[in-house]
Amino acid sequence: MKILVVAEKPSAGRDIARVLGCGQKGEGYLYSETHTVTWAIGHLAELYEPEDYNAAYKKWTLDSLPVMPDEMKIKASIKTRKQFNLIKKLMNSADTESIVCATDSGREGELIFRYVYKLAGCKKKFARLWITSMTDAAIREGFLKLKDGSAYDSLYVSARCRAEADWLVGINATRAYTVKHGELLSAGRVQTPTLALIVMRQREIDSFVSEEYWEVKADFIFEGGGYSGLRFEGEMKTRIDGEKKAKAMADAVKGKKGTVEKVTTDEKRVPPPLLFDLTELQRECNRRFGFSAKKTLSTAQSLYEKYKLATYPRTDSRYLSGDWEPKLPQIINSLDGGQFAEAVKYINGLEKLPVTKRLVDDSKVTEHHAIIPTGKKPPAELPKDEQAVFEIIARRFLAAFYPQQIIDETTAVTIVETGEETHRFVSKGKSVKQEGWAALYKDDVKEDAVALPPLAVGQAVCVGNAAAVKKKTQPPKAYTEATLLSAMENAGRFAEDEAIKEQMKDAGIGTPATRASIIERLIAVGYVTRKTKSLVPTEKGARLIDIVPKELKTPETTGKWERGLSRIARGDGSMDEQRFMESIKRYVRFLVDEAQKVN
Repeated sequence: MKILVVAEKPSAGRDIARVLGCGQKGEGYLYSETHTVTWAIGHLAELYEPEDYNAAYKKWTLDSLPVMPDEMKIKASIKTRKQFNLIKKLMNSADTESIVCATDSGREGELIFRYVYKLAGCKKKFARLWITSMTDAAIREGFLKLKDGSAYDSLYVSARCRAEADWLVGINATRAYTVKHGELLSAGRVQTPTLALIVMRQREIDSFVSEEYWEVKADFIFEGGGYSGLRFEGEMKTRIDGEKKAKAMADAVKGKKGTVEKVTTDEKRVPPPLLFDLTELQRECNRRFGFSAKKTLSTAQSLYEKYKLATYPRTDSRYLSGDWEPKLPQIINSLDGGQFAEAVKYINGLEKLPVTKRLVDDSKVTEHHAIIPTGKKPPAELPKDEQAVFEIIARRFLAAFYPQQIIDETTAVTIVETGEETHRFVSKGKSVKQEGWAALYKDDVKEDAVALPPLAVGQAVCVGNAAAVKKKTQPPKAYTEATLLSAMENAGRFAEDEAIKEQMKDAGIGTPATRASIIERLIAVGYVTRKTKSLVPTEKGARLIDIVPKELKTPETTGKWERGLSRIARGDGSMDEQRFMESIKRYVRFLVDEAQKVN
């Protein structure tokens, strides 16, 4: 009798087989006397198409909507049916005593296995391998800590609800608006509110009317130094409407004497940045390298799966669980040499490793912890993209053990009397008292201010030059993938109702694992194009947003659902499958009714 292990991909299956000593090959599996290891190839099973329920659904008509089966059924995917049939045979074989689900440790991985298990009609007991690193050590440790498969039932229910909700909303909304308007208009629970963000931002840009204004800049000199300041009124308002007025002010103060009226210095303490979750990693790679969210995810997945250098990437946590604390010194030392040699030397020279709640906090880790190096030494040659992404993961990890950065921010107010008027000028500067973690980011620092010279209240100065500087108000910036990912993650801030905004603090559009595919989907269906780093809506995309109801394009709706799915996954009783799916079905009926009203 053997244990059957089902991995998500062939590469993962081969890694697990090697650790378990499965050296004999079969077609689509590896085996030993004690274990058989096989694998899925993505989703082997999928939800029925509408025409699978009823051939009449092949024709798209408004009268046939909503398509709402009493029971959502699954079928084997045609492209991978051969592998499904193999797994079905192995699952139900008399030689198989029990099964281990070893698909990726997340919502989608759980769904992939459960669909196959269900469609195969298997009733055998199964356990769950839950690992966040594909190193041999992590795999061995994971097999020593297998959990009963039922421990992840809530995660499976959440995954199934997500899949069925997306099917119901996508099938019905797409058919309704396509038939009504005579062109293919793909709509969805998650993609449409994301599109709405891009369309609304573009409309703000298109409708923006730039205004000219001026500022008066004065250069102050005194024995031993000098500095500049901007004229202001009230609460630091430096804007002056009218060139003539600004020039008159500049001429009035030029060559006059001034006095330092006020000097204040505030100490700003900046802690090390939190570790990466997937969304933050995608933002950083888009900002630094121009990587798309999809490219960052695939590269991080390669570091996890192929090179075993980084932990599981599809995570929404930026913290580590307590069981990682004893492993930290080994991971730090694995980064010794090359560009990180000084950082490792500094950290190892500390009396005690500074592990704070910003690094290790069990309360902020759910399915997965933050993305960090695994402790495996990088090979001499890594592909360029993997090298770039690994380096920023490693740098962020090492920075967590550095002290905070301390900056002195100084604001000075200088007054200049002209006889007719008192003019006040504000000057700002900053100086770094303690570099701290920022020492690891010297190449990435963009200085927006310099230190002011030592100034004292009452100090006499003289205005050297003064000039009216022309400025223009700037339109909002088009979304880049980095800023769109932030908007999707923090969709609650777009809610109009303050109570809903508060409720949605922990709910966004999509999940870290799905946001890249949402962006790619919008591009694939012709709703959005990339222009350099910017994401710009097409006419077709804008047209869809004009005709769909508010409920389909507002982030509030999908944000509430994502929160509901998270609650189902937690299994704490705050949301159940029936209640969630009933709300989806009500919403689908509403969408179909609304589509029929639109001309």
